[in-house]
Amino acid sequence: MRRRATNPILVLLLVSGTASAAAQVADSSVARPSAPFFNRKDALAGAGFAMGAFGLAFADQRLAHTFQDPSLQESVAVRRGADFFEFMGDPAAPIIGLALYGAGRFVLHDRRIAAVGLHGLEAMLLSAAVTGVIKGTAGRARPYVHADTLPFDFDFGRGLRGRDYASFPSGHTSTAFAMAASTTAELSRMADEEGWWPGWKWVISGVMYGGAGLVGVSRMYHDQHWASDVVAGAAIGTFSGIKTVSYSHRHPGNRADRWFLAVSVLPAADGAVTLAWALPGRP
Repeated sequence: MRRRATNPILVLLLVSGTASAAAQVADSSVARPSAPFFNRKDALAGAGFAMGAFGLAFADQRLAHTFQDPSLQESVAVRRGADFFEFMGDPAAPIIGLALYGAGRFVLHDRRIAAVGLHGLEAMLLSAAVTGVIKGTAGRARPYVHADTLPFDFDFGRGLRGRDYASFPSGHTSTAFAMAASTTAELSRMADEEGWWPGWKWVISGVMYGGAGLVGVSRMYHDQHWASDVVAGAAIGTFSGIKTVSYSHRHPGNRADRWFLAVSVLPAADGAVTLAWALPGRP
């Protein structure tokens, strides 16, 4: 029983730890504007994720049985925790992104806070698009589909037929990691600009990536995903978040930022309010 109890913790450490490490390798947000969107360091980090997911696939069946162990499934505290973190992956993450954008743009009038929300939403949209394409193409059966778990049940294009065969990769996990990666990148920039205590970067990274990792663990607890699905989702989300922030700061005149970060709330003549923004012109 002791070995079984440590397995979920090991999965969490693997997912959040590899994502955080990959973020340090792949983050090229300070690169020159002419730097390529996808570079050699990104390829190395992506290869590391791919190897991790492939290697973990051979433990998928055992880990699936571990998470469905009655001692875990019958625990009220564990079940409530899993429900909470699954909610934080979706729909809470997009709601938080919208709230940050709205608060920063229309309430606090702080462009940096608005950017945290906007870039988080962009990263989540990118990760959802990539995840959706792979889900439909891979056609992997979810753990609950068979009486005995079959982790290597893939069929090209089968994921387009319904959610039962759209296991790989985990959408909740990719969404959570996209938000974690983009928020961490933005707050790290703010920490550098404001001269915060250097240790805050590690605190922010640990909290954000740790929480995202727990979202992935919750999906395994609910028998919706294999461990390798979670690692793949973490990879997609991490790269989506990092690259969204990197591109936005290397191209400050991009249309999305000019459209959505330039919106202002102005008083109208009759006492009401109106929205105004600067239209993006030609570069």
